[in-house]
Amino acid sequence: MKKIGVLTSGGDSQGMNAAVFATVRCALSQGLTVYGIHDGYQGLIDGVAEELTAKSVEGIVHRGGTVLGTARCAEMKTPEGQQKAVATLKKYGIDGLVVIGGDGSFQGAKALSTGYGIKVIGIPGTIDNDLAYTDYTLGFDSAVAVVVNCVTQLRDTMSCNKRTCVVEVMGRDCGDIALYAALACGAEAVCIPEKPYDADLLAKKIAHNLSAGKTDNIILVSEGIRFDGTLEKGHKADKVMKDLLQRLPDLNVRSVILGHLQRGGDATVYDRKLGIMMGALAVKCLAEGKTDRVIGIKNDVVFDEDMLEALAKKKSFNEQVFNLTKSLVEY
Repeated sequence: MKKIGVLTSGGDSQGMNAAVFATVRCALSQGLTVYGIHDGYQGLIDGVAEELTAKSVEGIVHRGGTVLGTARCAEMKTPEGQQKAVATLKKYGIDGLVVIGGDGSFQGAKALSTGYGIKVIGIPGTIDNDLAYTDYTLGFDSAVAVVVNCVTQLRDTMSCNKRTCVVEVMGRDCGDIALYAALACGAEAVCIPEKPYDADLLAKKIAHNLSAGKTDNIILVSEGIRFDGTLEKGHKADKVMKDLLQRLPDLNVRSVILGHLQRGGDATVYDRKLGIMMGALAVKCLAEGKTDRVIGIKNDVVFDEDMLEALAKKKSFNEQVFNLTKSLVEY
């Protein structure tokens, strides 16, 4: 192993830059040459890469986003796109590749490894926290922190106006952002994909709170919730607000879509530390000749695992956190 590449792919997340920093610095300390591939797999297909030095990654650990850029790349799913990617790796003499991204990014890495023998190591970079093999993904903690901060500010204006606020957050089919944020900010209700949505029960809860003198209520809604078992288009917070008004016509209610705010801003200390530890282990794996591995964290210990086995696992739902959140909002 003499040369390695690193790319960030899919949706950006806080902590990606920390992982890039550690990957580059640790590789250089072992005498390896490092190439940064710009704009994810699209850059790999297009041959957009540059040699990185210690100076290249100076001062990036705390920053959100990714200095390497990222993009969605449908072409990477095709044999033609994969062959172009392999050609770029051969052009620069890259022996191993560190891929920082989510499930889709790992699928691209798996294709390069199983189909073309490229040594790949995956680092989980996604705010959604939807990868089953690891407790946390890079960016999740930072995204939750953003949501909690926003809800704290919303609470100020909602309380003085005696309003209920339905706040929609990201997460796709995983409700962890909504759930953990609801716990941390004391939300009065949370709607997540892992639990059936019940508009009558939600309205009953808000009505109960109002009768008990609780005139400001925060309802956190994950973007992946289903209505009658189906995933409708449009913002889910608006639909939930409409459902509430149908049952509580006099309710003073607003909806807020936090959107891409959740991906921005500095990474939390946890995500910086996690990114650095994962980047360091990824380089160690490549230096030892390992391939088809993904990096994760379990019980605060960073580890590497077979990629195929990791991706085959099913995400488990944290019932303990959900039940605790429910118990804290009863009036």
